[in-house]
Amino acid sequence: MDHSHGTSVAPDIGGSMPPVSSLDTLGAVLLVLWTVAMWAAVAVLAYANRGPVRPWVYRVAAGVIGVGAVGQLGHFQEHVAQAGYWILHPMSPAWMTPWGDSLARGMGQVDPSKPSLGMEILHLMGNFVFLAGLVGIVQITRRSTRHLKSRKWARMGVWMQGIHGLEHVVLTVSIALGASRAVGLSTWFGAIEPGPALTTYRVWWHFVANLVGTAILVMSLYHLWRERRSVKADYGLEVEDAGEGSGSSGPGAAPRDHAGSGARPVTGAVAESSREPALTGRSG
Repeated sequence: MDHSHGTSVAPDIGGSMPPVSSLDTLGAVLLVLWTVAMWAAVAVLAYANRGPVRPWVYRVAAGVIGVGAVGQLGHFQEHVAQAGYWILHPMSPAWMTPWGDSLARGMGQVDPSKPSLGMEILHLMGNFVFLAGLVGIVQITRRSTRHLKSRKWARMGVWMQGIHGLEHVVLTVSIALGASRAVGLSTWFGAIEPGPALTTYRVWWHFVANLVGTAILVMSLYHLWRERRSVKADYGLEVEDAGEGSGSSGPGAAPRDHAGSGARPVTGAVAESSREPALTGRSG
């Protein structure tokens, strides 16, 4: 999305930014801390997964995945709202939701002389949170020797979202370095003049990129749910709830006992019953 030709958060170049509230600042700080915490967790997971099996790695990775999915849900709704606004007002300046405006104003305090910088930083943070969630899926499936569909989809997402994230890095850096408008593939490297054409191109470019990325995330999460017993078994864990659904029969799932209790081979009473015929035969 391009705000260089005027919106509530980014007026014409040279204009003044709207007043920044304490809530704007708090939201921006929390989002930055969220992003930093996500990538710190990813670094810990990558390091811990190189050593012996540690069950806590599974739990931390699951947390990173969940938080990343929630972050992308919020990020994607912003792009859906922008695309919806464009459909109703195709000739109007680009638009952001009130909460997007608030976060962008908070981010923009880095350099108030560059009105669109806050918006660029906001979308950069959103993409990094999403990317961390996808990397979390890659990490949680790292120990598996099986061909997991969840890992395949996640790796595809990491590549795609990595390229998309690089695009946002370029957009943000170009504004930070003083470009009059963001330079990147989604602005045709600054060649499109501010106006309805640039707004249309950029709004839909980022909407489609996030739509595809979100679809890949959904597919990866779907397969991860189906393969969860196999993945947990790789960390020495079992699915404790016997009623967790039929997804456990998916590709790569570990064997289940007759009670459907988890990822380990049959044990206990079932194993005893399987030995009874042999004992009876010997006694005859």
